[in-house]
Amino acid sequence: MAGTAWRLADTPVELPGRVRGPSQSPTMASILVVDNEHSVRMTLAMLLKGQGHQVLEAADGRVAIDKLREEPVSLIITDLKMAEVSGLDVLREAKVLRPEAGVILLTGHGTIESAVEAMRLGAFDYVTKPFESSELLHRVRNALNHHQLVNEVRLLRQQIREQRGFGALVGRSPQMVRVAEMISRVAPTDTTILIEGESGTGKELVARAIHGESPRADRPFVAINCGALPETLLESEMFGHVKGAFTGATATKKGLFEEADRGTLFLDEIGDTSTAIQIKLLRVLQEREIRRVGSNAPIKIDVRILAASHRSLEELVKEGRFREDLLYRLNVVTIPVPPLRERREDIPLLAAHFLEGAVKRLGKPVPTLSQEAMNLLLEYPWPGNVRQLENAIERAVLLATRETIFPGDFPPSLLRTGSAGEQGAPPPKLLRLEDMEREHILSTLDDLGWNQARAAEALGIGRNTLWRKLKEYGIQPPDRQGDDP
Repeated sequence: MAGTAWRLADTPVELPGRVRGPSQSPTMASILVVDNEHSVRMTLAMLLKGQGHQVLEAADGRVAIDKLREEPVSLIITDLKMAEVSGLDVLREAKVLRPEAGVILLTGHGTIESAVEAMRLGAFDYVTKPFESSELLHRVRNALNHHQLVNEVRLLRQQIREQRGFGALVGRSPQMVRVAEMISRVAPTDTTILIEGESGTGKELVARAIHGESPRADRPFVAINCGALPETLLESEMFGHVKGAFTGATATKKGLFEEADRGTLFLDEIGDTSTAIQIKLLRVLQEREIRRVGSNAPIKIDVRILAASHRSLEELVKEGRFREDLLYRLNVVTIPVPPLRERREDIPLLAAHFLEGAVKRLGKPVPTLSQEAMNLLLEYPWPGNVRQLENAIERAVLLATRETIFPGDFPPSLLRTGSAGEQGAPPPKLLRLEDMEREHILSTLDDLGWNQARAAEALGIGRNTLWRKLKEYGIQPPDRQGDDP
């Protein structure tokens, strides 16, 4: 094979880890034992070391706090009653210095009430003196299991946050670095954001990143493509309706604004909305309340609005197709997302990322990209942007019959435009007329980011005709949320 093979392993992608169940024993832990009685410390240390744990000792609360500043620990076992710096003081400092560590208090019968109060302050458990070894070790195992689960949940949440946020934005180009910088500035606020960019550039990923980095990250992220629904249906989807509001409204239904309450609502392709819908959206932004279709009762909402458009809203204002006052409400901050042709240095990274996802979804062996295939990807103009690249990679993985992907494994539209040759690859086979039509429809959809309305216009057929062709040829749109992944 000529040239370099581009392997998936060149750009590893981290995957979510597995969560250990509570029945599994924790691994060796670091435990700090705090007690001013040497005999108690020695007994505890022997018991814990016998279970394979690493033990740190402190003769008083002040030493314990110093050790917490220097050493990470999984568990703290401390006497409650100590001179100068008590067990409660150790507990308070531990919650600041090592908030992930559990605390077990040792207490006499006369101070059980204080131990219960300490648990309200964040202690995991307490043990009364004198204690049985088996009982103490049981409490320690429970505390360490809890500590382990808390850490794994924290790591899993971080991984999910990365997938929703910056982790989902693949790219190291200066343009994407600027996008990431803007996201980091606006995410902590509730400012309304307008995201502009061509179809397929990743506007929804930017919106998800803003939500994922915001204080609303644990609340719903709801997305709707405003250009995919007729006006009456879009109004009902957004604002909801009451029973009997129109024919077929057999029950009261919440709208997406209510579904997104305390979270984020992403209005994709907002430039395709009608004037009537724009007036309603303007009212929502001004008054922070909605009215369901068929009702005059206002409903207060707490929703952050993110909007996106593949066309310049300023140009639509000049054409009289978009309200200027709504534009001013939406573009408090505008984030432009660059087309793929303007950040070609990101293509190898994106290709590896999509290759990883495709082999996982399709259950195929991990292939390599030939140098000729990578040259084609780097030279192609990508009118459908990142979404088109992802579709092209998935198609190549699905159809490739060898361990290496060559240019001939990509859609014909790439070969017509690209200048790379197909060294080492067999010539393409002759196609039947219906196969050519299917390929032409697929290529057009890829080029236009699977926007069926624009594809039908480009093909010179009606949208219903295109729908019938898709059904006839078994063509399924990519399985993604929204219209702009």
